[in-house]
Amino acid sequence: MHTPGSKVSGYIVLMIVQIIFLVLFWLFVRYEKAVLPAPIAAEDAGSAKEHVSKYPQFQDIQVMIFIGFGFLMTFLRKYGYSATGYTLFMAALVVQWAVLMKGFLHMDGGKISLSLESIIDADIAAAVPLISMGALLGRTTPIQLLCMSIFEVALFAGNEYLALNILSICDCGGSITVHAFGAYFGLAVALMLRPASDQNDAGKHEGANYVSDLFAMIGTTFLWVYWPSFNSVLAEGSGGERAILNTFLSLAAATVTTFVVSALVSHENKLDMVHVQNSTLAGGVAVGTVCNLLLGAHGAVLIGIIAGTVSVLGYRYLTPWLTSNLRIHDTCGVHNLHGMPALISAIASAIVASMVTADDYQSELQDIFPAMVHGNNGTVTKIMGGLGRNASTQAGYQLFGIAVTLLIAIGGGILAGGVMKYTSFRNLEKDEQHQDEQYWEVPAVENKEEYELKITDELLL
Repeated sequence: MHTPGSKVSGYIVLMIVQIIFLVLFWLFVRYEKAVLPAPIAAEDAGSAKEHVSKYPQFQDIQVMIFIGFGFLMTFLRKYGYSATGYTLFMAALVVQWAVLMKGFLHMDGGKISLSLESIIDADIAAAVPLISMGALLGRTTPIQLLCMSIFEVALFAGNEYLALNILSICDCGGSITVHAFGAYFGLAVALMLRPASDQNDAGKHEGANYVSDLFAMIGTTFLWVYWPSFNSVLAEGSGGERAILNTFLSLAAATVTTFVVSALVSHENKLDMVHVQNSTLAGGVAVGTVCNLLLGAHGAVLIGIIAGTVSVLGYRYLTPWLTSNLRIHDTCGVHNLHGMPALISAIASAIVASMVTADDYQSELQDIFPAMVHGNNGTVTKIMGGLGRNASTQAGYQLFGIAVTLLIAIGGGILAGGVMKYTSFRNLEKDEQHQDEQYWEVPAVENKEEYELKITDELLL
């Protein structure tokens, strides 16, 4: 058992962390020059427009993080408060930490420059622990989740810097550095926290009902609509528009494929809501790394078809196998939505990179594949292997990037899971999992079944 004081102490620690963030922002963070008032008649007085112009996409990503991810995880019938509440809490904490961690790796004169782009970067970083949270949903305490996220984001920032700046891989939509990292970090934590063999059956609250599945579809819809912004926001030049086009086509193809494959493999050949909520989004992940490349419409559609198929088959066959054989309870199926589609994206990036030519990409080659440019390309980072890579070498680095990411994510997840399991962190008992009552004040209902039926009727009216 645990005392009320043990619940409160963790939140006090998190408030101390927030105060530490305050001090670090005060000491190190300064507005970027373009955000400051321009001198009168200054030649670069209009430079702030570049940052303001990305505000619509910033809004889209905000919706994805705070509404899309939150509501997608409300499918557990007694965990809606936690799914949406912890998403808000975790993202608000992580965004601040990501600004600092990523800023420390790109300091200028000992200070971190703050701009709209750095906030967008931090928002994208917030997706990483939210993906990991999906693999652990309902089986950890909020303090475990929040402390895990602080460690994970620090590790993510280092891996992203290694992948993008030193290995110089292409990963416009973050499928390698964000989705693969978050998924396999979370699965590694789930492996460490797996139940004993005699406790491996599903918990009594580990399931959905009609209402909770409808709420989860809200999250799916928001994510589907705004995913092109997530993939394109950091793209340069015309690559941004290509990213939007490729992402939309891949999502559309994955959605059609999901419905078809779901009907083929599900019980009694009926559509499975789990597939519709998740696998329809797999195309957005699978095209992420290559979204700004010259795929052609057919390439984007092909990636979407493959991603939708693999994702549905993963939910139907692989997830039950992982649960029964490895005792990994991937609550939201992040391996099928984020993990395997990210691997597809990495493989696609190697294939496309092997065919890249300077004639195809013209002036954008330096932005997309900086290591393939001969001579001084303006980068201040020591790129592994130097400049002037050929296409086949760049393809090899794309595969090396996903391999390193998996190694760091899984290793970090095992370490984090071990700390969460074997130190003073409190672990939930089986009968405490997948329900809000442990940490939330919930309305008292005399007849819960009657109440749920009433809510269902009201939603259908």
